[in-house]
Amino acid sequence: MDTKFRSTTFSIFSSAILLRAGFFFYGLFQDAHSPIKYTDIDYYVFTDASRFVSQGQSPYQRDTYRYTPILAYLLLPTTWSPTWFHFGKIIFSIGDIIAGWLIFRILRSSSSPEMTQEQALTYTSLWLLNPMVAAISTRGSSEGLLGVMIMGLLFACIQKRFLLAGMLLGLAVHFKIYPFIYGVSIIWWLDEERISSSKKTLPVSSSGLYGRISKFLNPARMKLGLTSLITFFGLNAMIYGYPFIQHTYLHHLTRLDHRHNFSVYNILLYLNSSPAIRGSSPWHLETLAFIPQLLLSGFFIPLMLAKRDLASTMLAQTFAFVAFNKVCTSQYFLWYIVLLPFYLPKSSFLLKPRLGIFAAGLWVLTQALWLHQGYQLEFLGKSTFVPGLWGSSILFFLTNVWILGVIVEDIRLEKKDGPVRESAKSKRE
Repeated sequence: MDTKFRSTTFSIFSSAILLRAGFFFYGLFQDAHSPIKYTDIDYYVFTDASRFVSQGQSPYQRDTYRYTPILAYLLLPTTWSPTWFHFGKIIFSIGDIIAGWLIFRILRSSSSPEMTQEQALTYTSLWLLNPMVAAISTRGSSEGLLGVMIMGLLFACIQKRFLLAGMLLGLAVHFKIYPFIYGVSIIWWLDEERISSSKKTLPVSSSGLYGRISKFLNPARMKLGLTSLITFFGLNAMIYGYPFIQHTYLHHLTRLDHRHNFSVYNILLYLNSSPAIRGSSPWHLETLAFIPQLLLSGFFIPLMLAKRDLASTMLAQTFAFVAFNKVCTSQYFLWYIVLLPFYLPKSSFLLKPRLGIFAAGLWVLTQALWLHQGYQLEFLGKSTFVPGLWGSSILFFLTNVWILGVIVEDIRLEKKDGPVRESAKSKRE
């Protein structure tokens, strides 16, 4: 049995590597022979920033570079010669594989006692053998690196290594701002019941304001919170100071990216990108888009669900964050796909296969409808803004909201501290 398992593990991880290698070499061919390039435009932005760094300049000399300088330094080998230009794609693909290994480790951890090794590998394959994940990384998107950080954060929390978890949370938020929403879930999840050891401890009185604050600020919460803040602010202060803050964080309040944007705010951003329209009104509604987004992903969802299932709550948070974000591109889907293996085993989408097939089909169909309108606009020059692009954005948004509702309801009905939903458990009994 052990030999068979090792053989299956080797096959899946080898297939994941070969899948990415296939996409990588196909991309080289397409870039060389087709006017439509396989390499993502963001990868050219990354490598241009690295070239500025190699010349002793700031990576923010490159227009539209909105990322941590760490990424520009990491891709310095791309400046050595044309042969090394695709080095970053290999690093991002390796990140995919490491994230997959961490997914498997988490699924096999003590938090999932009912899951067999074979089942864990099957759910891990949703990430490792997903062609969308492989394509996005080999096109030059850095989301694979972020996946490693988030999976490392979750694994560290489960293993109760809170110093490491705090450092990874601080690094992840430095790398990309959205993981700060996980801090709310993790802090709320870390109650006394969760962190208590086999040794009995003296109860802390929770009467009065001081008692309640003392009980809330337990050692695990303090350790994780302080470590993450020190890591985050330390990295921000050391690396390029205010230009980094402006380009990486503050820019998102006013960004007007409307190209390749599935968001329901797409047409609004397009209209407001016109200087004439922006100058005619002091009100810019796109700057308020983050309010419903953060209320859902950073407040209501974590406080309502985190103590039931941390990993699934992180999925719900991320799904809400992406669905309500004013900019939504294909790369953002990887933010929640990496968390799907922890939610799906106990989800309604698997307990009710028809519901799962319908949800997946509707998600793909509404996305394809948007892509069709976008293709006509960008490649054929047809004006499909209204009703085509606008209508398809609304349909895709409504589909995501419905799927989010199913996810939230699944987690809400889940037995606290256990991976089995009450309804599913009762059916088995």
